[in-house]
Amino acid sequence: MKNLKIKVISKYLRPYKKEFFYGALALLLVNLLSVVIPLEVKNIIDQLQNGFSSDFVISKSLWLIFLATCMGLIRLFSRQIVFGIGRKVEVNLRQKLFDHLLIQDPEWIQKKGSGDIISRATSDVENIRRLLGFTVLSLCNIVLAYSFTIPSMFSINKTLTISALMIFPLILGIVSLFGGRMVKQRKAQQESLSKLSDLIQEDLSGISAIKIYAQENAEKKEFKIYNNDYRNSAIKLARTASTLFPLLQGISSISLLILLSLGTFQLESGFISIGGLVALILYVERLVFPTALLGFTLNTFQLGQVSLDRVEEIFQNNPNIVDRAETKFLNRKVKGFLEAKNLTIKYPESKFNSLNNLNFKIYPGELIAIVGPVGCGKTTLAKSLGRTIEIPDNQLFLDEIDVKTLKLSDLRKNISIVPQEAFLFTSTISENLSFGEPKASKYLVKESATKAGLIDDINSFPQRFKTIVGERGITLSGGQRQRTALGRALLVNSPIVVLDDALASVDNKTAARIIDEMSDRNNKTIIMISHQLSVAATCDRVLVMDKGEIVQEGTHKDLVKVNGLYKQLWERELATKIVKS
Repeated sequence: MKNLKIKVISKYLRPYKKEFFYGALALLLVNLLSVVIPLEVKNIIDQLQNGFSSDFVISKSLWLIFLATCMGLIRLFSRQIVFGIGRKVEVNLRQKLFDHLLIQDPEWIQKKGSGDIISRATSDVENIRRLLGFTVLSLCNIVLAYSFTIPSMFSINKTLTISALMIFPLILGIVSLFGGRMVKQRKAQQESLSKLSDLIQEDLSGISAIKIYAQENAEKKEFKIYNNDYRNSAIKLARTASTLFPLLQGISSISLLILLSLGTFQLESGFISIGGLVALILYVERLVFPTALLGFTLNTFQLGQVSLDRVEEIFQNNPNIVDRAETKFLNRKVKGFLEAKNLTIKYPESKFNSLNNLNFKIYPGELIAIVGPVGCGKTTLAKSLGRTIEIPDNQLFLDEIDVKTLKLSDLRKNISIVPQEAFLFTSTISENLSFGEPKASKYLVKESATKAGLIDDINSFPQRFKTIVGERGITLSGGQRQRTALGRALLVNSPIVVLDDALASVDNKTAARIIDEMSDRNNKTIIMISHQLSVAATCDRVLVMDKGEIVQEGTHKDLVKVNGLYKQLWERELATKIVKS
């Protein structure tokens, strides 16, 4: 796993290896100057023992100021470069993550939870930025500080150096001891935050249902549980961190006390000069800060490691529905002929086939109704036509071409699907209608709204086509949302349009008018999946489904004359209308 993380970190830094090289070079110069300055101080103090000279002091002071200024400027340069790399990685990683999410299967996104994914795309990406910025800079600085400082200390006095550094293995042991605990606590905190984000996202999306069923108190209690879990995990981590950092700083300061006490005897014995002792004190103080900072650096590093795992988990998930290597491009106009040959689909979590050896032919220009009881597989069929679920090879054909061999963008450009639960974006009605064709003219947008039976509603709005529909179209009624989604599909002008109960929230009069508008369909193949058999009665042909199979096929007039499922559904609908009237 550690090797994997190193490979992942290297992968993120590889595009910026030139900037990283300059940053590392600048950091190297900073540490060289950090070693040179105490040696210069040592030489100045030792030379002053032979006599005081104001010219000497002034010249050497200016020299030290020059060295310190150079070191500060170079340090600033190195920090800007390394931190800049972190920011660039953050932006590119977030873009790459978003691009990867867009190709995922819808079912995977829904199961994962949008709150969890949003947490990974925001806070986890920020943690990775800190890992590749602050943490890399800090770790490199610690390594260079030890590499350059310790040899310089040994060159001055080996005994004092060993005595002062004897405490540092204890520091590393404590860091190692606390390290594993902090990783687990940090991971628990991130998971708690994801659950909290997921609940907020879900409750805001379902706020209407919460209000309708008066479940505000229940949601408050659930939020309190998740919020307390996050608080407890954060407190555990804070306790560990607040114990570790002061402990490291305190232990690091002990080495300075050891140096001062033993250095006094070394001075009296003549084994070290005053300048040498001062230089050693400066060196130890130089090591105290990065050593004390090691705890914070470790915390940030471990946080970044956890975030790396969480982000890489998304990248490692590959969608099932993708273009094949031998994908065919549609270089000709689609006629709109659909055929299923023993189409069989089974969801992983189900024991039974959702579609079971389904066979049908739908010819260009036909207006087809697909009806059946709830759970018979109608929606699964609609999803399979657009390949939003995986389907087997050689079982579904468009113009006699296996849809599995077609490029997904070509297939979905030629088959527009309007689901029952219409999703609208938080923008204007015009932008929602033209979502599939962003460059569509105002005339085409208005025409699609007219065909969808939406134009009268739009004209009644003060802002008309510029009306903001709100999140998920909350400002519109259910029927208006469905008709907006229908208008969006009609605007794309696909040769095949699939309406998956897209008129369920529309009254019969409006539904009839929409069907009349669609009757002038320019040889479009229209498939209407519906529970409303009055809609099916207007279609050229009706396919009746039950338990994933087509059990009847024919016109409305022919099917109501035969004892079968369609006649039962028709009589049930008539009886329901009589009761309501």
